[in-house]
Order: sequence, then structure tokens, then C-alpha cells
Amino acid sequence: MARTEWDPRNLPDLSGRSYLVTGATRGLGYFACEQLAAAGAHVLLTGRNPNRLAAAKAAVKRSSPDAAIETLLLDTSNLGSVRAAAATARARGRLDGLLLNAGVVHPPKQRETVGGHELVFATNVLGHFALAGELLKPLAATGGRMVWVGSMSTSLWAHVPTDPELVEGYTPWRAYVQSKAATTALALEADKRLRAHGVRVESLVAHPGYSTSGRTRGVRGVNEPSRLTRFLDNLQAPITQSKEQGAWPLVRALLDPHAEGGSMYGPALVARGNPRVATPARRTRGTELGADLWRACETATHVRWPFDRARRAAS
Repeated sequence: MARTEWDPRNLPDLSGRSYLVTGATRGLGYFACEQLAAAGAHVLLTGRNPNRLAAAKAAVKRSSPDAAIETLLLDTSNLGSVRAAAATARARGRLDGLLLNAGVVHPPKQRETVGGHELVFATNVLGHFALAGELLKPLAATGGRMVWVGSMSTSLWAHVPTDPELVEGYTPWRAYVQSKAATTALALEADKRLRAHGVRVESLVAHPGYSTSGRTRGVRGVNEPSRLTRFLDNLQAPITQSKEQGAWPLVRALLDPHAEGGSMYGPALVARGNPRVATPARRTRGTELGADLWRACETATHVRWPFDRARRAAS
């Protein structure tokens, strides 16, 4: 496969490989799992609701009857849940990739906290930072890859997230966009630190463009939009795509052997299209921002990534 070629409908054989996906019961996370399982991967679906996990697993099995699927309870807003899930994942063995997808897409109108942290930042950022650190050793053992999910909305936001938990000036839009800017900056910072410590793990970021449930095929127990949602979403057809297509850049970032750590993938037309290399928003590429956010995440989660132990695990 040439460097510029990638067919999202014809993935490489993933037999013998194992991937963990957060937020796997709906939307992008579910369809990424479906695509990975169809290519022969062992997939660990994670989510915070056991009934939705069961429904997502059943849906993947209907799509790929021979799929190797397991489920795991994980609430990324709860650091205790993150630690417990990571311990279980480590006990289950091989891990080739980590898709950090779970998140609050529609934040509450008023600032809410969980475990002392702003809800959106805790769910979208802190939980994933902690999970990636907890699973760094098994990833390093396989020379694996982690993919953080960003958003094209970060290119529309002029502010640097100097107050990531929005103690002052909270709005739902700001909470979401700042969390995605932080996610992107951390993904780039993680790759720098992994390289600096000689750890054989790559960190990438991907965004889904403008993907809506109303333009996505129905999946029982997973995607069942109302007639009104389908009508309204189809009015935006020229600038939107399905959640299934939105998962394509995420899956390419996770699998493409030519993808390089520190890079970003997104739809070719920004909001829609086949997956290709994209450019992170300029403000997310600042070294100082990445380092500041890294320190803030370490303080908030009490997780220090075990770079030295991960490097030794891979040797």
C-alpha cells in the first residue's frame, strides 16, 4: 500500500492483534470497533453502561459473527474506574492499540464537577491521560499506538486553554472545544516524550469531521435516531457524513503502518471525506501549552507515565 493510499473499506488483516476502544457503545467508538472486528482484530469495547455495552457487543456480532469481542466497564470521568479497567485490561494480555474516544459531546449548561474536576475536562482529557499512562507498558511491549480524538472545532477557537477546568467563564461550547484542544496538545506532547524516553509507542490524534447520527445507518441498540433527527441532519448533507465515515480517520491513525507518531488524521474535505493527514490547530502545537497541560494532568490524576519501565518492557 503506497503512502498516500488507504481504503477504509478494505482494512489490512488484523488477526492476532488487540485493540481497546473507549466510548464504544455509541457513535464513532462503536463504528471503529465494528471496523476493527471485521478486519479480524480482538476488540475490547469499553463504556460506563453495562446494558449499552451488551447491546454494542451484540451489534458487532451481528455484523461479524466470528468477531472476537470482549467488554469492559470504564467511566473515564472516574479515576477509580480508570485504574480498575486498566488493571483488568493488563491482565487480559496483548494490547496493540488504544483508541481514546470517549467524551462528553454535549456539555451541561452549567459547570458540573466530578471528583473535584470539571466534568468535560475530567471525561474527555483526564481519564484518557490516566488510562494511557496505566496501559503504557503493554502498549510498549507490542510497539503499539495510541490515538486521541480531537475535533475540527479547535481551528475555530482563538483562545489558549490556560484555565482548562474553566473555574471562571464556563460555557458549554468553551468546555467542549477547550477539552479537544487539550486532547490534541497532549497527544502531540505524549509523542515527544515517548520519543525522548526511547519508548516504542506512537501517539497520534484524529478528528471525525462533522459526523451526525441522522446520516448514519440504523443499528439496533446503538444508533436509532428519530425521524426528526434524520430529517434535520439530512438538510446538512453537503457538509456532513455518517458516524461510520467519521470513524475512518480514527481507524487509519490507529492502523496505517505509514502513519507517524505526532501526526493527525481527518477527513479530506475537513468536515467529510476519505481519511488523510491533517494539520492540528496552530495553538495546539505550542510546546509550552503541551508541557503545561501535562503537568496539570499529572497533578490532577496522580499518574506519572512509566516511561523507563515501558522502555524496559519492550526490550
